[in-house]
Amino acid sequence: MKQIEVQFCWLDPDNCRDLPLPAYATAQAAGMDAVAAIRKDTELQPGEIEIFPTGFAVALPDGFEMQVRPRSGLAIQHGITVINTPGTIDADYRGEIKIGLINLSQIPFTIQRGDRIAQLVLAPVYQAQLQEVQQLGTTERGRGGLGHTGISSLLPPHSKQK
Repeated sequence: MKQIEVQFCWLDPDNCRDLPLPAYATAQAAGMDAVAAIRKDTELQPGEIEIFPTGFAVALPDGFEMQVRPRSGLAIQHGITVINTPGTIDADYRGEIKIGLINLSQIPFTIQRGDRIAQLVLAPVYQAQLQEVQQLGTTERGRGGLGHTGISSLLPPHSKQK
């Protein structure tokens, strides 16, 4: 897997000695786990949105962004997800990485210092060069919007998928 150097800086090293660097859980993982750098436990109430500090900043190379994505276990098992999924950290941002979480469940959930709260995914970025035209080319879909293909399976009626 190709690796890209990203500069990393603890903003208050003395206050973050007990926290791990963002890290990949496995050799082929796309996202690094980021942890909460909170001073005390924070209970996230149902429907509540809270911004959690990570205690660090990064300098991304030109042509890249870092996406902030939910951790599937938190989302599926507890209803805790990143509110602006995916969040984007631009290459020219040098402030603290903060994670906005929302509790979509019906019960409170407690985030503790050092809990893995999000994934960070490095991704290439292309900037669009818009070209104004009088008319766009046609496609099979055309102007069909959200849900225009329905919700039923695209499999033939006799097919069964498990």
